[in-house]
This record gives sequence, C-alpha cells and structure tokens, in this order.
Amino acid sequence: MPAYQAYILCTSPRSGSTLLCKLLSATGIAGHPDSHFHEASVDAWLDDLGVKAEQAETELQSLQRIFAAANEKGSRQTGMFGLRLQRHSFPFFMEKLKALHPVPTTDTARLEAAFGRTLFIHLTRQDKIGQAVSFVKAQQSGLWHRAPDGTELERLSEPREPHYDGAEIRTCYERFTGFDRDWLAWFGLEGIRPLRITYEDLSAAPRDTLRLVLEKLGLDPVAADGVTPAVAKLADEVSADWAARFRRELESVDGKPA
Repeated sequence: MPAYQAYILCTSPRSGSTLLCKLLSATGIAGHPDSHFHEASVDAWLDDLGVKAEQAETELQSLQRIFAAANEKGSRQTGMFGLRLQRHSFPFFMEKLKALHPVPTTDTARLEAAFGRTLFIHLTRQDKIGQAVSFVKAQQSGLWHRAPDGTELERLSEPREPHYDGAEIRTCYERFTGFDRDWLAWFGLEGIRPLRITYEDLSAAPRDTLRLVLEKLGLDPVAADGVTPAVAKLADEVSADWAARFRRELESVDGKPA
C-alpha cells in the first residue's frame, strides 16, 4: 500500500515544476500533477478543469464540482493524486478550501479532507538570480518550455527578442525570495516536514529525483527507470550574461556578494 494518497508540489515559477510534473505523470502510477488552481479565480478554475458553470448553483456547489474534477484529473485512475501549487495563488486557494471544508481547524487537515493523506514536496530553486532571469526572459520571449528535441512545448505570445531589464529582474528576484520565505513559514506553522527538492538537483539528476519521490510516496521506484525527461533547459549565453550583469548590479547596490 502507498504511504500517501496524494502529494502537493509547493513551489514557485521557474523552479523545474513542469519537468517534475511530467516525470511523475510518465510513470503511470503517480497521478497527473498540474496547476489546476493557478489563478486566484473560481471562474478560471472552472475553465481550466472544463467544468461548466451552472447559473443557479452557489459558489459552494461550484467548488464541490471543481474539486471533484481536480481529483479526477490529478489522479487519472492511478490511485494517487498530484497537484502543483504556486505560492502566489495559495492564499486564495486556501480561502476557498476553508469554505468547502469548514470543520477542520488547520490547513493541513483541510487539504487532507480534500485529497487524502498528503505528502508535501517543497520544490525550490537555490539560485534566485537564475530563477528571476529565467522568468523575465520567458515573459519577454513568450517561450516558457521546450522539449529536448528543440520543439516548443509552451508559448504564451508571439516570438519577441528579449532585452535586459534590471529593474524587472530585481522585482522577480525579491518576489521569488519572498515566496520561499512564505512556504517555509507555512510549513513551520503547520508542523510540516516536507520532502525538499531543489531545481539544481532535479535538473542534474532527474531520474534519481523521480525515484526519491516515488520511494517517499510508497510507490515502486522501478517505475522511474523507463522515464525520459520531456523538458529541456532554456538557459543560454544570454541568460548567463543577464545573471552576471544583475549580480554585479545587486552587489553594487547592496554592498555584499549576491
């Protein structure tokens, strides 16, 4: 029997969550993790999950159907539910979950009322400058993910030439640092000891990281053996140049190594 019925990737953008989600889904035994609650909007949740809004129903009724659909899509009949939660939408998500499950007195209890016994995975990127650069470059270029063969997996706008924007990189650097701080504070408040995974370890040894997660879930780690990473790094010389330039700027302003 698996040790858990569900897992939640607690993360922030450009931390390798798309790679890890695809690896877990490809095993065929670890559900189908995705960001079904990415936006702070019930209407967006309905649209993302393909749940048709009903005119006469209450928000509580909508939430019941939304979470039922999320459970189904996140499990894919594997018996294991997977979910990716980004920190920026987490407060709204928990507000609506509290409305759906008002009796439990803690966030952890509400999450387990919705999904079953849950493993919390903190997926973070240690290099916050690299994370900020990656985010700004993706926003500007429109390209968010690419397959190992070079084909585009996710593009959100027409191709554009990226340009260095130190102010925007600084904003993202501070935001992502704050997201990590907020996750750690929440884990402490809830008494959670998450499985900690870094982007750096995941990108260096994706299959080993996948085995680690499967073992922690109580699933057969052999399922990782035939899985091939489906997402390639987007970092290039431009990314390295931007990171070095921003690091110099940060050191000149803050007066200490970044």
